[in-house]
Amino acid sequence: MNRDSNLYTFLFAAVMVLVVASVLAFTSQSLKDLQNENVRKEKMQNILSTVGIITNRDKAEDLFNKYIEEQYALKNDGSINSSVNPFSQITLSLELKKSPEEQNFPLYVANIENSKYYIIPIRGNGLWNAIYGYISLKEDLNTIKGVVFDHIGETAGLGAEITQDWFKERFIDEKLFDSENNLMGIMVSKTNNDPSNLDKNDHEVDAISGATITGDGVSDMIKERIQHYVPFFNSLKLKQLALK
Repeated sequence: MNRDSNLYTFLFAAVMVLVVASVLAFTSQSLKDLQNENVRKEKMQNILSTVGIITNRDKAEDLFNKYIEEQYALKNDGSINSSVNPFSQITLSLELKKSPEEQNFPLYVANIENSKYYIIPIRGNGLWNAIYGYISLKEDLNTIKGVVFDHIGETAGLGAEITQDWFKERFIDEKLFDSENNLMGIMVSKTNNDPSNLDKNDHEVDAISGATITGDGVSDMIKERIQHYVPFFNSLKLKQLALK
């Protein structure tokens, strides 16, 4: 075949495309198990970090098994769905496509030095794509112990700042409920009257400059997700009172 012909060029290009595609497909398939394992351990890292346990991937599973003493898949009415493994069988992005009555709501309970913390996965919408993370509550089921936020495609230097420690630290010790047990959530606000973040009962933190939509997304996803845990929290609070 004439190597200078258009046919040869076309066939050569087609063969190269097939070869490269096959190599990429093989590589992707070969690495799939490793990628899934990394995602699984990163999830453990994120859950642990909300309660102050910072670790690398190699130690994540051992520490997760050490500190996470209970895992629940909750229903919208506060009951427990014992047929579902919350860690491995619930994908929050898929659950959000269902009605609240059909969803399962994961809850992780950590025990650190005899103090319990309740960790909830959260997910919502930012400016360009999904934002997500975890929020942990202290034993009063009201005070925030810590948060982790991440995003798929927020703008660097603006909405992407939700991943920064200085932003996440603003949520520590903020209260989700008011004195009458009404869910208030946490408002990421441009008009916050407490820029030093000393008032932990105002249900507000300072917004990120230039990232209003992402900030609103953080506010919305916290309140939207937490509301589904209120029935379970209320039943748990009654049990706590009964033990006092």
